Amino acid sequence: MFSIALAVKRAHDGGMEPKKDEPERIQEKDVRGLKYFDQLGPLLQRLHDVGCQRDVAKNRSLHFDHYCLFTLLFLFNPIVTSLRGLQQASELKNVQKKLGCPRTSLGSLSESVAVFDPERLKEIIAELGGQLEPLGHDPRLKDIRHTVTLVDGTLLAALPSMAEASLRKASTGSGSIKWHLHTHFEVDRYVPTRIDVTRQDGGDSDERAVLERTVESDRLYVMDRGYAKFTLFNRIVAAQSSYVCRVRDNSVYDVVEERPVSGAAQAARVTQDQVVKLGASSKVDARPDHSIRIITIQMEPHRSAGHYGRRGSTGPSCDGFLRIATNLLDVPADIIALLYHYRWTIEIFFRFFKQILGCRHLLSRAQNGIEIQTYCAIIACMLISLWTGKKPTLRTYEMICWYFVGMADLEELLAHIAKLQDQDA
Repeated sequence: MFSIALAVKRAHDGGMEPKKDEPERIQEKDVRGLKYFDQLGPLLQRLHDVGCQRDVAKNRSLHFDHYCLFTLLFLFNPIVTSLRGLQQASELKNVQKKLGCPRTSLGSLSESVAVFDPERLKEIIAELGGQLEPLGHDPRLKDIRHTVTLVDGTLLAALPSMAEASLRKASTGSGSIKWHLHTHFEVDRYVPTRIDVTRQDGGDSDERAVLERTVESDRLYVMDRGYAKFTLFNRIVAAQSSYVCRVRDNSVYDVVEERPVSGAAQAARVTQDQVVKLGASSKVDARPDHSIRIITIQMEPHRSAGHYGRRGSTGPSCDGFLRIATNLLDVPADIIALLYHYRWTIEIFFRFFKQILGCRHLLSRAQNGIEIQTYCAIIACMLISLWTGKKPTLRTYEMICWYFVGMADLEELLAHIAKLQDQDA
C-alpha cells in the first residue's frame, strides 16, 4: 500500500523516474479498470495500419492504436510513471487481453513514434467531441450566437539528446527545448477541442500565426493581448466568427463614437464604451477592415516584477485599465467584460492538463511523440466528461486513478459520480 501511495504522489508531483532501490515492476494487481478502455479499441482501430507503409517485411507488432492505448494507460494509472513502466505493463496478460496490445520492447515504444501520424488523432477527438453535451451554459451568455472558445498557449520544456543539448547550450545557454501548446478550449463543454504543438521558435510558430492558420467559422475567440494583431482580427471576421481580445495599454486609436455606460456595465467596472478607428499608422493591407469597439475596464494597477520577481505581478505591467477590443457592436459592455473574465478558465485547465494528466513528464522528446501524448490527453479529458457527465476536475480524476490502481472499487467510483450529479441537482 505504501508503494502505491508513493507512486501516486510521484505521478502527481511530475512523473519522476523511480529510484533503483524503490519498488520496481508493474504487477497485475496494479492495473485495473481496463474495461473503461473497451469503447476506445474500436475507436482507435482505424489507426492500426498508420505507419505500416515502410514495414516491407510485414512484421510490425506495435501499431499506432496500441501506442495510443498504452499512452492513455499512462495518463490514467499513476503506478505507470515512465516509458519503462509502460513496457512492463505490456508484459501483463490482463493488459494484453483487455487492450488487445502485444508485449513490446522499450526500443519499440521509443522509436515507433517516428512513423506514426499524430494528425490522425484529431478526427477521433472531433468524434468524441461530438458526443459531449454542454456541461453548463451561463444564462448571461444566452444571446451569444457563436461558440465561446478560449485561445491561449502554454509551454512544455524537454531535455533534448545529449549532442543536441550541448550544441544548444553553447549557442543559447540553454540545454532544453521548449514546446508551445496552442490551445482552443470550449467553455460550454469544458474541454480543449484543438491543440497545435510547435517549437517556441517564432515565425510560423508564433501564436498569432498559428491561430490565423486554424481559425474556424461560428466561433467567438477570447484572447489575451499577445494575440492582438489586425490581420488576425480580419481573418476571424472573414471566417464569420468574432473575437474579444485585450489590446496593449499604449494602443493608439481615434474615437468614432462614445457610447453611454449602463448601470450593469458600471457594476462590472466598465468605464468607457467606444467605437474606434485603429491602425491609422499601419500599412493599408494590415489595417482593420471592420468596425472595432473598445471596452475599458478598471482594475488594480501593477508593475511587472519579471518571471522571478518577489513583489508585484509576474505578468505584464498594467496602468489600471484593461482595454478589450471586439467586433461585437451590439453585445452589452458588461457581457464583453464577462467574456474576457472567462479567459482565466483556460489557465486553470492548463494547470490540470500539465500537473494531473502527466504532461510534465514526456514519454517522448520527438515532436511526433509530444503531439501524440498531447492529443491522447485531450481524449482523456473527453473520456472523463463522457464517463461522468461532468467537467474533468482534480477530485474526479483522482477517484478514477484510485479505481485504476485498485484502491477504490466500482461502487465507490459510481457513488462519487452520483454525488456530483446530486450536487448539481
